[in-house]
Amino acid sequence: MTTTSETLPRHALRIDAAGDKRAALWRSGLLAAATWLALGVLVLKWPNKEVGFSDWAYTDEFGYAALTAALLLAVLALGGRLTARATELLRPAGQWLVALPLLLGVWEVLTAKLGVLPTPFFAPPQSLVEVYADDWSRLGLSTAHSVRLLAHGFASGAAVGFLVGVWIGWSRVAGYWVHPALRFLGPVPASALLPLAFFFAPSSYAAAVFLIALATFFPVAVLTWSGVAAVSKSYYDVARTLGASASFLVLRVAIPAALPQVFVGLFMGLGAAFSVLVTAEMMGVKAGLGWYLQWSQGWAAYSNMYAALIVMAVLCSGLITLLFKVRDRALSWQKGTVKW
Repeated sequence: MTTTSETLPRHALRIDAAGDKRAALWRSGLLAAATWLALGVLVLKWPNKEVGFSDWAYTDEFGYAALTAALLLAVLALGGRLTARATELLRPAGQWLVALPLLLGVWEVLTAKLGVLPTPFFAPPQSLVEVYADDWSRLGLSTAHSVRLLAHGFASGAAVGFLVGVWIGWSRVAGYWVHPALRFLGPVPASALLPLAFFFAPSSYAAAVFLIALATFFPVAVLTWSGVAAVSKSYYDVARTLGASASFLVLRVAIPAALPQVFVGLFMGLGAAFSVLVTAEMMGVKAGLGWYLQWSQGWAAYSNMYAALIVMAVLCSGLITLLFKVRDRALSWQKGTVKW
């Protein structure tokens, strides 16, 4: 007995169609493999222009890495069902996989091949490889110091800001006395208080923690207060009717209802904390990404500066993504309303 599409159940047809779609040729992957191959050939076959020194280090390694990426993408694109799972994960980034080698190729041509962009202010992509390969210990140590400093400052500022926000939103006395002071002093940039912080703090590290905490405190406090104050009075009335105490109203009614606003304040506070982090580390801290940026500029090592900026961007983006994951888990009923 032959089996035709008419005798198969509809769900089986859908499954078979989905499998055929996954096994289909990944055209964007083939195009990406071709662009990475072109980048590798360009890097390896076109000699670098010598500008005051023998050659850019790690040029061959960069070229072979591009050829390896081209080979892997070609295998994934032609693998069919064997690589269907991996290609499904990479399909949304298909256009970026094509654009990235094109951008790297333009960068390589303008710097290493033609020398149009002046050195040492502009360096080719392989210079970043050199920094990550040869100076990874100093850059890694600076990143670890920045993460520790950011964690101490952000955690303390967010905790105090949350408590003050709940206090202002719940207590009329705090709303009368504390809220005006918060509105008056809160908008002052934390970096403007650098001289006072370094004068009164017992150490430069403590001063940096205070400035980061101050930058985090204001948005968290204001938005937490706004969230608590915006809770509908009917929620409190229903809870009181059921015999709820004052602590229950705060912990189980006001705070859960204000959590969407609290997370918005945390997002804003994290961005402000990063900006103050760099400033504070440039002024007095003896390690960290801000210190690394200043050291790179002092020695005209602009490749190191660009490498540190990339690390900083990845770190900031990763922390915000992590914060969004926590938000989506804590507020599953609001998942997807705020995008990152």
